[in-house]
Amino acid sequence: MEFRFAIVITFTTLCRGCQDRIQFESIHFLRFLSVMLTEQITHAGRRIENGSFAIIDREAGAHTYTLEQWPIVRRIIHASADFEFNGLVRFHPQAVAAGITAVVAGRPIVSDVEMIRVGVSRSRLAHFGIDIHQFIGDEDVIARAHAGNTTRAAEAMAKAHGQGLLDGGIIAIGNAPTALLAVIRLIREENARPALVIGMPVGFVSAAESKAALTRVVDTPWIVTEGRKGGSTLVVATLHALLALSE
Repeated sequence: MEFRFAIVITFTTLCRGCQDRIQFESIHFLRFLSVMLTEQITHAGRRIENGSFAIIDREAGAHTYTLEQWPIVRRIIHASADFEFNGLVRFHPQAVAAGITAVVAGRPIVSDVEMIRVGVSRSRLAHFGIDIHQFIGDEDVIARAHAGNTTRAAEAMAKAHGQGLLDGGIIAIGNAPTALLAVIRLIREENARPALVIGMPVGFVSAAESKAALTRVVDTPWIVTEGRKGGSTLVVATLHALLALSE
């Protein structure tokens, strides 16, 4: 089994004049520890993972997901050990097909935080020629957030759009509701056309509301976790499921 190690320091600060919380993650070793999310490269590792999936299938019982949706939900449950996600994960009707098409085409992924970027299997990304981008720590993003009395997360998505990364790409948001709200605004007002938006910000301020707003977007496929639950771990699980479905 392959392990990825990271030490993550998490702290909370307030952006000048804004109400939402931004969680900053400092990666000291760019190796992300997650038995749940790592790519299994040995027979023993695959047996353990397959055994976990069998337990989930058995204990989850009846569900309303399609054959293409369930592997994503199952991997989210696998990553969180939380069966409440059987019902909390919602899909746009074209979400899985759009995600697979984007993966096979090698389209970019834009994440809101570094945690997602370092959590996804590098070998699987390389197999499809996919790059993951995130800009929340860029100096120009920070400067625009201060100048505009907004958040780094929102400005990072605006920068990604300016570089042409949103159109046809996969947007992966697990931390910042303002990033998701910015993407929704870019879709509605600036004609951004992502292939898929994975909206799973976690928290108490605007997290549930931002995801509910995404479900009202008709023309852009999305996958969300309803309510306050979410997080970078679940986004990485979703991406790994899409990568596996695309092989």
